Amino acid sequence: MDNVDLNVLKTIVAWRAEGRRVTMGTIVHTWGSAPRPVGAIVAIGEDAAGMASIAGSVSGGCIEDDLVAKVRGADGQGLAIHKPERVTYGISAEEANRFGLPCGGTIELVMEPIGERSRIEELANAIGQGHRVRRTLDLDAGSVTIEEADGYDRRGETLSLTDQTLSTLHGPSWRLLIIGAGQMTLYLAQMAQALDYRVIVCDPREEYTAQWHVEGSALTTSMPDDAVLEMKADAHTAVVALTHDPKLDDLALMEALKSDAFYVGAIGSKVNQTKRRARLLEFDVTAEQIERMHGPVGLKNGARTPPEIAVAILAEMTAVRYGYRIPEPIRLEEPA
Repeated sequence: MDNVDLNVLKTIVAWRAEGRRVTMGTIVHTWGSAPRPVGAIVAIGEDAAGMASIAGSVSGGCIEDDLVAKVRGADGQGLAIHKPERVTYGISAEEANRFGLPCGGTIELVMEPIGERSRIEELANAIGQGHRVRRTLDLDAGSVTIEEADGYDRRGETLSLTDQTLSTLHGPSWRLLIIGAGQMTLYLAQMAQALDYRVIVCDPREEYTAQWHVEGSALTTSMPDDAVLEMKADAHTAVVALTHDPKLDDLALMEALKSDAFYVGAIGSKVNQTKRRARLLEFDVTAEQIERMHGPVGLKNGARTPPEIAVAILAEMTAVRYGYRIPEPIRLEEPA
């Protein structure tokens, strides 16, 4: 399951194969309550008959119609025909009201014409393979360079803009290590990629890994504790243990709880979690570190099936990422 940016980039590649003129917009600045974050992209594809299509969003639909009109222009004089150009929405209260920008929000975009020098297909392929790369656009020449980007702990540096260049980071900004290649992992791995995670699945058991395949994810047969240490779990890493086998899950948890991982979770009932916590105390894991563990893993929302549990896990991870603590729910009535 592709993330939002990759879906847009794949659409651009398809449009260009059809011979469409394509213009891509990237949010480079926001002020106030802008609907979409810096780095969000939109693409406008125009066919030979002048019909336009949109992929992605930079405002939740508020300004896209006006962008289409600007890109089309008149007499071939549309926006960003020959080179990248900047455009700003929401400077005045009248514009904010006209374009539906909340609280007087303002958005500045760089619009660029997409051609061979844009290297969009190369970028899409790199992201699809799980790479994290930096794309740098020359605002005068319209040429692009792409290079590998290091680190998952620079979420605040996804975009930089100067008078000469626009540099953007692409690819997963977060990592998720899942212990166990079972059925639940299948759903969790697929869904997590749409939420900007680079997914690594660890399972040393051949009976589980022989048939494992989720496009875009990586598989390691290392022992779980080694896998955590090898990936150097940092503040943009989550570790989720799903095997139900203490010999595997506990190994991963021992190292994950001592790391900087922002989320560590383990499947299992409350009774089994109590036993697990007692086992972990026998090793060099402190009570304070054990308190970081989310178990039973995931939001308590009544989830029962593997895909439902995967949704619950990702919902809890998302809450933790944004600093929210969701209290235990109260069941209003017994399920039918």
